Amino acid sequence: MAKIGYTLMTEQSGPRELVRDALRAEQAGFDFEVMSDHYFPWLDSQGHAPNAWATLGAVAHATERVDLMTYVTCPTMRYHPTVVAQQAATVGLLSDGRFTLGLGAGENLNEHVIGRGWPPANVRHEMFDEAVQIIKALFAGEYVNFDGRHYRVDSAKLWDVPAEPPRIGIAVSGPQSVALAGRHADALIAVEPDAELGRQFDDVGGSGKPRIGQVPISWDPNRDAAIDRAHDQFRWFAGGWKVNAELPGPAGFAAATQYVSRDDVAASIPCGPDLDAHVAAVEEFVRAGFTDVAVVQIGGDTQPEFLDWAEHELVPALREL
Repeated sequence: MAKIGYTLMTEQSGPRELVRDALRAEQAGFDFEVMSDHYFPWLDSQGHAPNAWATLGAVAHATERVDLMTYVTCPTMRYHPTVVAQQAATVGLLSDGRFTLGLGAGENLNEHVIGRGWPPANVRHEMFDEAVQIIKALFAGEYVNFDGRHYRVDSAKLWDVPAEPPRIGIAVSGPQSVALAGRHADALIAVEPDAELGRQFDDVGGSGKPRIGQVPISWDPNRDAAIDRAHDQFRWFAGGWKVNAELPGPAGFAAATQYVSRDDVAASIPCGPDLDAHVAAVEEFVRAGFTDVAVVQIGGDTQPEFLDWAEHELVPALREL
């Protein structure tokens, strides 16, 4: 049976609301919770971007049962990999070992803020590979020195590390990132129900390791309201990863998606009260071999009502998968 997760979207809720929703999702029966890590929302209408790591610390301390995960953190520019390692080790301790460090190669949307420019994809993957090597070395709790093409580390050491270091998940979108995941990851992360990614992961050493997916839904008793909200806040999703990774800010996402219609959104994201439609969206990932699937409920102010519905309708239905 697949594990069912809930997404804490930092782009659509403030930090206090995220902690509130994390507790309610645990009570509602979700198995794990993932948190996005952004400096900007994709669209102005989403309206939020609190610090994920400070919020995760509060969530880790407040919850008792659910596994936690970043979905995903970029350890290359805005954060130096030594800092990511320290943050992850600390959350691992606060959560009593319930934390998985989800990593990805990042988006211009968040990384441009440090003013270094946005490297091409091949360079980003080189940086990402070195960053993961540094993080894994630091998780051993010893002094680390590193002299790479993109990073230098001078006598770094984590003084507070869990006995079992955080597991590492790596976000993939094609052969290059899958190969990197095969070298370093304890789990594969993806946002599309693409079975081929899992087969590629098997071929490079990932056989038997978890595959963690994520699917957006827009639940609402009123289908038109659900479509309006999804179009307003989540039409950026239509761009695809290769485009989305390059755009520099919410204005760029708004311009790139100005011709995405309500019908386009409704065709790609299940909207409204139909339980079967939401279950079917999750089932696509399960059929593609994903062992863990986190749902994203679109709209920060809808979370309390959604979680009440999810406890009594969605989570029991997903258990049947």
